[in-house]
Amino acid sequence: MENYTKYKLKADEELAQILEGRDNLFVISCNKCFKEFDTMHEPDQDMFLELAQKLGKTVTGTAKADFLCNKTKAEKGLAAMIPEGTDNIVVISCGLGIQTVADVSQMSVIAAANSLNYTGHHGMALTKKACDACAQCYLNMTGGICPIVDCSKSLINGQCGGAKNGKCEVSPDKDCAWEKIQQRLAKQGRLSELTAQSVQVRDYSKVNFKVINDYVKSIRETRLEGWYGGIHPVEGKEPTEHKPLVRFPAPETVVIPLSMHLGAPANAIVNVGDYVKMGQKIGEASGFISAPVHASVSGKVLAIQDLPHATRGTCTAIVIENDGKDLLDESIKPNKPLDELTPAEIIEIVKEAGIVGMGGAGFPTYVKLNPGKPIDAVLVNACECEPMLTADHRVLLEFADDIIFGLQAEMKTVAAPKGIIVIEENKPDAIALLREKTADIDGIEVLEVATQYPQGGEKMLIKRAMGRSVPSGKLPADVGACVSNVSTVKAIADAIKTGMPLIERVTTVTGKHIPTPQNFIVRVGTSAAELVEACGGISGENVTIKAGGPMMGFPQTSLYTPIMKGSNGIIAIDTDVSEAQNCIKCGRCVDVCPMDLKPLYFYKYAISSDWEGCKEKNIMDCMECRCCEYICSSKLPLVSMIKMGKNGVRGLK
Repeated sequence: MENYTKYKLKADEELAQILEGRDNLFVISCNKCFKEFDTMHEPDQDMFLELAQKLGKTVTGTAKADFLCNKTKAEKGLAAMIPEGTDNIVVISCGLGIQTVADVSQMSVIAAANSLNYTGHHGMALTKKACDACAQCYLNMTGGICPIVDCSKSLINGQCGGAKNGKCEVSPDKDCAWEKIQQRLAKQGRLSELTAQSVQVRDYSKVNFKVINDYVKSIRETRLEGWYGGIHPVEGKEPTEHKPLVRFPAPETVVIPLSMHLGAPANAIVNVGDYVKMGQKIGEASGFISAPVHASVSGKVLAIQDLPHATRGTCTAIVIENDGKDLLDESIKPNKPLDELTPAEIIEIVKEAGIVGMGGAGFPTYVKLNPGKPIDAVLVNACECEPMLTADHRVLLEFADDIIFGLQAEMKTVAAPKGIIVIEENKPDAIALLREKTADIDGIEVLEVATQYPQGGEKMLIKRAMGRSVPSGKLPADVGACVSNVSTVKAIADAIKTGMPLIERVTTVTGKHIPTPQNFIVRVGTSAAELVEACGGISGENVTIKAGGPMMGFPQTSLYTPIMKGSNGIIAIDTDVSEAQNCIKCGRCVDVCPMDLKPLYFYKYAISSDWEGCKEKNIMDCMECRCCEYICSSKLPLVSMIKMGKNGVRGLK
């Protein structure tokens, strides 16, 4: 199958003939794809502008775009680009980009370039429309609708007369391309341009576009459901998804980091030698964006010092020798019934319990529950879209009543009329159970969504569940949403019902190199090494250990780091031995980015320390989901370069 993504500007003589009688031109060109990527733009637009000046044409404006064939992105930005007074849009791209602009703008489009055949792979060329790379583009005369690909017979001189009710006699499910062409040209007042053309005789037999069209249709059928972007990595959840939770024995020693949350680390409020009880506060929040930490066992404080940390390298931690008694702190007692608690009291309970987001960055939950803005819905993120992990799935199945209770507590706190438990379709047992338990509860819905990574990202979840987009730099509360991980909601129920702060969580230990994968209920501060040892240790060679899942997890150089509030998994997988190659500008990273960014630029700018360039391309909006790196044809370490770029932007004055 031949591919077609590059183009060549038409000859000056042909362009002059095409432009005759046309003026007030807006010129948009596509930066060529499938070539070694640099940050220089292509010269074709400058060549055209030079010709337009010689011909005395008025140019109302210009623009350059990456992957102009991406209709989703073109629809977002093209209309704002076109200045008033524009009569014709000059498109310098392959036929894919020309058709996209014609569809989106509905204006008179001039094809200023011819598509060229070459061998390679599709990237952004995966569109509903195709291009036969004729090397003599016909789109000028047909209003941007290609008769070669849109007409089942590939007729180039008008309709055959076989259409019935606007549908093709050969392909009854397909609109007649020539009727569409005439309708568009008539709407633009250009029909006479077509009828005045002489008969065209060309060979359009190079590519079987139907093969491409059918392939594209098959993979794009649900491509834009809910939100744009994302990938479908191998799930790898089978080893643990049906394994019930096992309560892991409390270890002889726990290491409690003072930073297990986004924001400022907690301040230690105990000293070496002190005796502490289970559930006792041992670290006080040190700011508005911070959270307290609590002892997960009773015993003696052995040390307060910097120790290994799964995500930060090192962090100050409190080491407690477990006396095996699990003596509860006197502060641990049930609160009033939920219907008697005020929103302010619930917020205080959540704050004092040290509850944070347990599926991502660990944002303090009490801050979310005090948004200062109207909230239309509380979303429980039960997607667990990260491959291999099944901790949240098991929480759904084994603590369903607590999840519903915690959701109701959040709804009351933020005065939300609706609660939505969002579960991916790969958890049918959890969907059925939660629907059964919420059937008679007003205001709570269980929403089944397609399995797609990163469905569990806050902005993706809100888009899918509520149809609302969170603008760049804004928070879920700005669009009336409050989002909590399913384990976080369960922790809220624990804090209200029993008074127990967040001192334990569910963690999945799995992977190709784990002999007996398992889901554990584990105390915060337990060494990851102990969990792995209980699962049979690490088998095989060339193993990478990650805290978290394969996509967003943190590679570990040692297993002697503690389980924290956000530790949803420990995985042992094959080490990736891929070697990075030069970026070929295939555009796949742009196509899968759920945040509507251009990761290929982040790599180029970060490697050259161009922090202003990173900032201009909105690198701070990146959620580091790793879709771009997963799909990258050149195996570039995009996420590590994005992290570098973010640090560079933070350092700008």
